[in-house]
Amino acid sequence: MSDPLLRVQGVRKAYGSKVVLDDVSLEVAAGDVVCLIGASGSGKSTLMRCLNLLEDVDDGTIEFEGREISDPLVDRRAVHARMGMVFQAYNLFPHLTVLDNVTLAPRRVHKVPRREAEARARGLLEQFGLADKADVHPDRLSGGQQQRVALVRALATGPALLLLDEITAALDPELVGDVLRAVRALAAEGTTMVLATHEMDFAREVATQVCFLDGGRILEQGPPAQIFSAPREERTRQFLARVLG
Repeated sequence: MSDPLLRVQGVRKAYGSKVVLDDVSLEVAAGDVVCLIGASGSGKSTLMRCLNLLEDVDDGTIEFEGREISDPLVDRRAVHARMGMVFQAYNLFPHLTVLDNVTLAPRRVHKVPRREAEARARGLLEQFGLADKADVHPDRLSGGQQQRVALVRALATGPALLLLDEITAALDPELVGDVLRAVRALAAEGTTMVLATHEMDFAREVATQVCFLDGGRILEQGPPAQIFSAPREERTRQFLARVLG
């Protein structure tokens, strides 16, 4: 059996006296789609930010592609070049066109020639139903379109791992479906992803593994059928009863 693409072991993170991640361990194999679920404040977003080295961990280790990346001396730019992340906010550059937003990192960070970067970007935009938006500025797009552009931008560098942090949370309900369809297509293609999400039906459908976080700990993890149909922990049952109505 090959080593996991991502291995998290005993990670702890605190802000002063408030512990937000407590002994979190997780493994993600290539092709996995891991969904993090739990109430607001359970630690999902903090874990995502630690995985992407936007936050330093206080204890424990994070290994990615066989090397420890939680070491303070690690080359973070090199890690970010292999790991894409999309947030709730779209974070598109308003003064750049969609095409320029998508090609910026490939050209500046990866030194991909402009023509090659633009050809790949246009292919991805077409795949996500955005081919006619290449020369448009972000303020002319709907929220759902902007979030799909953010997905395309994250994919344009060919990351080994894609992190998605509540990417539908800021969208109007009628726009959520477009973004989820895009993520569903990525899962079908075998893209390795870790998602923090409140979309339970979506998690049940696309996840290979679901992790329920509570109080900064992964209280329960397993395949969707087990987590959603036969959760072992009472706290998991309470949470699902509430969110599933």
